[in-house]
This record gives sequence, C-alpha cells and structure tokens, in this order.
Amino acid sequence: MRVWQKILEKGKTRLQAFEGLVLANRHGKEAGATFTVRRVSSGMGVEKIFPLYSPVIDKIEVVKRSKVRRAKLYHIREKATKEISRQMRNERMAKESEGVVSPEEAK
Repeated sequence: MRVWQKILEKGKTRLQAFEGLVLANRHGKEAGATFTVRRVSSGMGVEKIFPLYSPVIDKIEVVKRSKVRRAKLYHIREKATKEISRQMRNERMAKESEGVVSPEEAK
C-alpha cells in the first residue's frame, strides 16, 4: 500500500509517499476507522497509524494484493526481528571464520 501524505513546510504543501505492508484495519469504513502500515527504512521498522478519512491523506494506492490467512498481521514484527538477528549472527560467524574477529571479541 502506498499512502500519499500532505506535508506542510514553510507555508507550502508537498506530497510524501509512505509505502509498506498493511498490518491491520480497524473499525471498517466508519468515521473513526484507522489502518496501520509498516515499512523498513534504513534497517529499522517504522509503523504509522493513519486515520482513514484524514484530510492529511491525499490518496491511497494499492500496490500489490495478496491472500492472507489472518485478520491482523502483527506476527510480521517478530518475524522481521528474528530475520535481522539471523543475518547479524551469520555476518559475525563469517568474520570469525575469516579470522577478522577473535571469538573473545565477538562476545
């Protein structure tokens, strides 16, 4: 999902896109409805909760649709952290095998 936000800077408004995975929709289509979008920005997970009928939102684009078997995808948060820690562990093991870092320094 790509959400275009209106951002006010120095008296001018500009559009900025926030593209990511929709984790949750809350309260359907009613006035207080919100949706949560998650993206990974420079190695860090960022989540934003957008009100569906906010005047700050210019437009909402669906980039890709996929079939899911859960209503809320909160488990993606834990999955991402496990994946990052696995990558870091693999990098550390590779450096140790090359002899760049001694096992005492790795701890």
